[in-house]
Amino acid sequence: MENNILSKTTELAKAICEKYADKGKTAVDATCGNGHDTIWLAERFGRVYAFDIQESAAEATRHLAESSGFDNVTVINDGHQNMGNYVSEKVGLVMFNLGYLPGGDKNVVTETATTLEAIETALSLMEKDGLVCITMYPGHPQGAAEKKAVLEMAASLNKGKYHCVRTDMVNQPETAPEILFITLKVG
Repeated sequence: MENNILSKTTELAKAICEKYADKGKTAVDATCGNGHDTIWLAERFGRVYAFDIQESAAEATRHLAESSGFDNVTVINDGHQNMGNYVSEKVGLVMFNLGYLPGGDKNVVTETATTLEAIETALSLMEKDGLVCITMYPGHPQGAAEKKAVLEMAASLNKGKYHCVRTDMVNQPETAPEILFITLKVG
């Protein structure tokens, strides 16, 4: 059942993100993990930057992009909070999948402080009508704290500049993933 919830959450996030796809734009996979979201983005955007702090994840993503024939992907083995050091253009979409690397060390997780910094950077890079999509996994202690901080940050954003929408599986356990969508209304 848990895999079904994760699968449905991923499907929902991608269905919304699909509306922002544009081969003339740039996208960022802020937490590339095994590279599947990076490839999904590379199929839909002209340029993709993919970040992961874990060298094994960055290498897996790089290998997947190369073996899939995508030359529009730049994989960066660095924390997502540093995306502004690598991305200079405006972006149409930034995707975050918080938590830990699927199939990896569950003790290596995204950290609240760097995630908040990364979201702020993503918002500063976003073009008008762009989207930041943040999938949060509160099923582990760090994930619950991170979700709380991310939602507090979103609630404090200027309502004249941003729209923030959150999904919540009201008939599932509190540990079910949630998605936060932030759009930039005015540039």
